[in-house]
Amino acid sequence: MVANETINGTPVTEAQIAEWADEAEAGYDVEALKKRGRGRPGRGAEPSQVVALRLTAEELAALDAAADREHKSRSELIREALAIYAA
Repeated sequence: MVANETINGTPVTEAQIAEWADEAEAGYDVEALKKRGRGRPGRGAEPSQVVALRLTAEELAALDAAADREHKSRSELIREALAIYAA
């Protein structure tokens, strides 16, 4: 183990690593793991696409200010703007 390894700021100990290894060796309930899902929840029936967008510092600041005012994420605001523009 690398000295001072942490997970979310909590130090990882040799005992924790041994516990994880024992858990893995005992096996996992695959069906239970599948039920948890992975990644972000879907937005519809089809997989979503990730699109890179370049913004200036001023554009990003304006977007963040609007997101704070409306209690929304950057992505929500961009999607709303696209929906209005495309209508």
